[in-house]
Amino acid sequence: MINNDNINPFDKISGSASLAKPKGIVLLFAATVLFALILSKLEIVGVGLLFSLMFGAIYLYILFKNPIIGFYTAIGLNFVLLGLTRYLPPGLPVGFGIDGIMILTFLALIFSRFRERVNWSPANKTITILAIIWLGYFMFQLVNPEARMIEPWIAGRGTGFYFLFFVILTFMLINTNKRLDTFLYVWGIFSILGTLKGMGQMIFGVDYAEQAWLDAGQWKTHLLFGKLRVFSFFSDAGQFGGNQGYAGVVFIIYSMAKKGFPKIFFITVGILGLYGMMISGTRGSIAVPFAGFMTFFVLKKNIKVLSFGLLAVALIFVFFKFTMIANGNAQIRRMRTGFDPNNASLQIRKANQEILKGYLASRPFGGGIGHAGDKAQRFLPNAFLSNVATDSWYVTIWAEMGIIGLTMHLIILFYVIGMASFKVMFRIRDPITKLKMSALICGMAGIMLASYGNAVFGQMPTCLLIYASMALMSNPEIFERPIEEYDPELLTA
Repeated sequence: MINNDNINPFDKISGSASLAKPKGIVLLFAATVLFALILSKLEIVGVGLLFSLMFGAIYLYILFKNPIIGFYTAIGLNFVLLGLTRYLPPGLPVGFGIDGIMILTFLALIFSRFRERVNWSPANKTITILAIIWLGYFMFQLVNPEARMIEPWIAGRGTGFYFLFFVILTFMLINTNKRLDTFLYVWGIFSILGTLKGMGQMIFGVDYAEQAWLDAGQWKTHLLFGKLRVFSFFSDAGQFGGNQGYAGVVFIIYSMAKKGFPKIFFITVGILGLYGMMISGTRGSIAVPFAGFMTFFVLKKNIKVLSFGLLAVALIFVFFKFTMIANGNAQIRRMRTGFDPNNASLQIRKANQEILKGYLASRPFGGGIGHAGDKAQRFLPNAFLSNVATDSWYVTIWAEMGIIGLTMHLIILFYVIGMASFKVMFRIRDPITKLKMSALICGMAGIMLASYGNAVFGQMPTCLLIYASMALMSNPEIFERPIEEYDPELLTA
């Protein structure tokens, strides 16, 4: 029995003490009756609905108190969303999950500072302005005379909207070294899971949903000479290989800025990432570590390191190009074909680009967002652009947004990576920040090169990782620690 005389009337009554009041008892009874009715009427579905509502309410409460949770959620969801579609009924608009998380995170950011005006100045950067211009051109595509439907534009909305929105969220939320490291930890965990899932496919085979996905037509590109091109829980093997190569570069370089367990974790992610790249059987993905590590050697501004790096890259090139060592391994054999200029697949891609060159010569704005390549066939199966494979990310931008869009896109990419490299080489004195930013720059350089052969850049999960990295690379100064914390010798390294 609770003695109310012992309770200070100026203290808030909480916990079991609130049940001593009639109002608390009535509310508890009403909630119990409601839950019982739901369970009796909906049975198992009711249990699932009940737990979903409870989880959703708890998640929203946490999100609106800590908007950064939305950012990390978007990164995790970004990895598994497309893979989940294999297990769900067709037609579900799961792609809007990322949109929903972004909107909720923006709302949480605003409401978490409801009593004061949100200071958006951290996002007032050149890359934000470039993203706004890019979004403006993306919106202009709605009136592109070549575009026939709005549905493909909606399906391709990430190309315009995700870039701007995620850059802003990154500037606003990832503003400390701890948060930067947490971003890498979330990325690393899902990268490890991706490789482990891929190893399971390679060793034990695919499950029922993945087999159904292959049977629906994906076997044509994922079963070559009886060997599976591993795709894990990613959209396809090309995205799996490119993204894991991306993780390999970023995490191996990032590990140089760490000690103890974090260092072991980042090295593990990097090695497993490169292994995942190999088992994907994606030839173009090998461009990621080639370009990424070469960029790192240049950023170091050390002639010995650069010379060693060039030698290592040359030896790897010779291994794939001029030897038949380990050719009995299907993955290595597949990678080796990427170094053959007479490869049939490469010749087909060149032929397709010649076809597009003639078609787009009189179409400077392109054929419309979402109107080119295989993905457009579900909207416009008989259209010209729907029946010409684009393969490359840059060819996709060229076909859909024209030479104007491609030029704008390349200017943005080279500006960001060029300015970030300049800051790392000549402005940032903190050696730890140099390594962290170098990791992101080198990963982006690798993806940029690999995207010439595959449409890696603009697909999940690579796109959000790249957009976040572009924002972080553009503002490295906020991660610098006071110079006094470092030994003079370390500053010259």
